[in-house]
Amino acid sequence: MENKIKNRVADMPLIREKEGNIHICYPFIGEKAIEYVTDTLKSKWIGQGPKVEQFESKFQNRFAPSRKAIAVGSGTDALHLAYMLADIKPGDEVICPVFTCTATNIPFLYMRAKIRFTDIQLDTMNMDINHVRELVNEKTKAIVPVHYGGLPCDMDELQNIADEWGIPIIEDAAHAMGATYKGKNIGEISDYTMFSFQAIKHITTGDGGMLLVKDADEDVAKRIRWFGIDRKAKQSGIWENDIREIGYKYQMSDVAAAIGLAGLEGFNQVLNYRKHLFNLYCEELANFSDVEIIGMNRDDREHAAWMFTVLVKDRYGLQNKLAEKGVESNQMHFRNDMYSIFKEHCDGEIFPNMDIIEDKYLVLPLHHKLSEEDVLRICYEIKSGW
Repeated sequence: MENKIKNRVADMPLIREKEGNIHICYPFIGEKAIEYVTDTLKSKWIGQGPKVEQFESKFQNRFAPSRKAIAVGSGTDALHLAYMLADIKPGDEVICPVFTCTATNIPFLYMRAKIRFTDIQLDTMNMDINHVRELVNEKTKAIVPVHYGGLPCDMDELQNIADEWGIPIIEDAAHAMGATYKGKNIGEISDYTMFSFQAIKHITTGDGGMLLVKDADEDVAKRIRWFGIDRKAKQSGIWENDIREIGYKYQMSDVAAAIGLAGLEGFNQVLNYRKHLFNLYCEELANFSDVEIIGMNRDDREHAAWMFTVLVKDRYGLQNKLAEKGVESNQMHFRNDMYSIFKEHCDGEIFPNMDIIEDKYLVLPLHHKLSEEDVLRICYEIKSGW
């Protein structure tokens, strides 16, 4: 591991903002966001108030009517909250993909849990189900799949493993808002599902997250979100004035929720447009032998089209060429076993599939500001060689 850290190539710098340049991502702000935020700033509530409840209700109704939505300050807050609800304790083992944003796994360091990293599937970059089966044991307390780029993992297989061992699945769906698996929305399948509203996700609240839980977890989740206090009882004057659980300051504000409400109103249009661009990339690059597209051809699940990722030889050569042509591209996420903070969790572990594609994957621009002409331009530059 130390050699990998020492020899790692630095990230490419961001390209300049100027006319004609194509950026890898761009925040989506709903049309009525300024109006809703202004109304909020003129109201009694700018912290957690009625707009948070409205946002939770609308989100829940759209994505998972059978679950309860808990709005928090970030996707990382939502994951940590889910890990606490799953009663993960120091020394418990959790199974997570080696390839993901560090936010998936860093909360386990707070909790002193043991992370068991899985390898990835070569064609999806999601967690390798066979490796999950090898790792699960009587110490395992949860399985945490990440739907890379917006493509759902093999949820039936994961659920079978979880059921066999009597453990929950905690979905990191930061990329997968609007994705479906076998006709079900991501969010209504597992015990816990986290969504992110960080700046460049499908919709944003500036920063924020949502945790979907079953009814039985709603009250305790809301207490832990707010210092361990029963906020509803406190505001109604019937709280016992005692804190029995260690809580956190993880609540969302009404200012953030106002932005989120506006984003939800435009979400379906944005999702459909991103899918259209994703499919256009596929049409243009599918028969180009120097490029392999990650996450294609899955008839039983619907891609949320948050990222478009390809595998190529000499990725740095292609990335440099695209940058010279005014097109930004990057890796976005990295294997977690390369970071010093995770060393004790993966010393001696090998991840052969991750090794195979570590220097091959590249994320291309995909967002609502991108035009069809932009996609065609990017594909032309790729197909002309590097």
